[in-house]
Amino acid sequence: MPDTPTAPVILGDEPGSFPRSVLAERHPAIIQQVRDAFPYGPEQHRALDALLKNCTEGTIEPLPADAADHDRWAAWGTEKYAGQSWYDVPWLWSESYFYRQLLEAVGYFGPGAWQGIDPFRPFKRAELDAPETDEELAALDELATKPPEERANSLLHGSLWGNRADLGFRLSAAGAESASRAPAPALVADDSERLWSLLSGTGTLCLVADNAGRELIPDLLLLAHLLDQQRIERAVLHIKPHPYYVSDATTADVVDAVHRLVGAPGAAATYGRALWSAMADGRLTVRAHPFSCAPLPYAEMPADLRAEFAAATLTIVKGDLNYRRLVGDRRWAPTTPFADVTAYFPGPVAALRTLKSDVITGLNAGTEAALVAAEGQRWRTGGTHALIQVRGVSSAPAV
Repeated sequence: MPDTPTAPVILGDEPGSFPRSVLAERHPAIIQQVRDAFPYGPEQHRALDALLKNCTEGTIEPLPADAADHDRWAAWGTEKYAGQSWYDVPWLWSESYFYRQLLEAVGYFGPGAWQGIDPFRPFKRAELDAPETDEELAALDELATKPPEERANSLLHGSLWGNRADLGFRLSAAGAESASRAPAPALVADDSERLWSLLSGTGTLCLVADNAGRELIPDLLLLAHLLDQQRIERAVLHIKPHPYYVSDATTADVVDAVHRLVGAPGAAATYGRALWSAMADGRLTVRAHPFSCAPLPYAEMPADLRAEFAAATLTIVKGDLNYRRLVGDRRWAPTTPFADVTAYFPGPVAALRTLKSDVITGLNAGTEAALVAAEGQRWRTGGTHALIQVRGVSSAPAV
């Protein structure tokens, strides 16, 4: 990925910026939410207090020497950034390291009674069990009567919009065209036709998941449909090896989501049973690579992960954080071609993303102008716009 003065890495040091607000406001709020969600003991409370003070007033400190991933994080940047302000290092790095330190504070990696206890699980379960989830699953009954192509497009948009999946299920092609003619379109880039052209019924689809709960369910529904309609032979669902960014999906969240589907009435249960069967016979595999929690762009992925993506018919990268890692968390000009910044990727790649941070590529000049005229820069971070971007043929060197 080019390291050019026209695309500086995003930091958290600019007063009033979105990254600054995440580091200074969101992270302290998350510490309080986690503290309130569990009856932690004095040791965890002291560690949470120390993390709060450190991440708002202090400098970056390395992990304990006996941490199992101490050397991995040293290679990922703690040796390089130790002693620097959280605000003065790349935002992608500092945001990721905050979550690793939060897990350290609550004893997730042990040893002890809190080992392996997801500090974000209550929030994930509440969303999965919400009445809105029932309504979204009920919409599958009507969707089941539609032609396969219409079902596929609805499920794609459901996966795209995540917790606005009820809207996604009902998004028709006509609705998408209408939105594209609006002054500030909800879908700022739409390469969905190119995406479908890559799924010809052979090979493996890798889907790099983002959030659990009401976003993971639409991802699973999309995979179930593609397997059922034989648009792919096999799917690999990449999730996080441990809790991350509050709501990012882990293996436990996949299990919860499949159970939620199997236990629902109507078409949702049919999807759930299909997923259960696909996991049992190997057509759907869950993968938790350590690099999924790395504070680095995918341009720096290790060789084994590069080989896996190179062998896939298509890799779909879901969500805002994964988009930042895919294109590089930089202040690209919005019209920078998506194909250029993903040219390093070892195989065909698609991004499905609701916009919740500053980074953006691949817009045409007219779309950017309409968005700025209608909303200033709020369109970048408000979660009211989304994109489907595809780079079909890799220009990266062979592995």
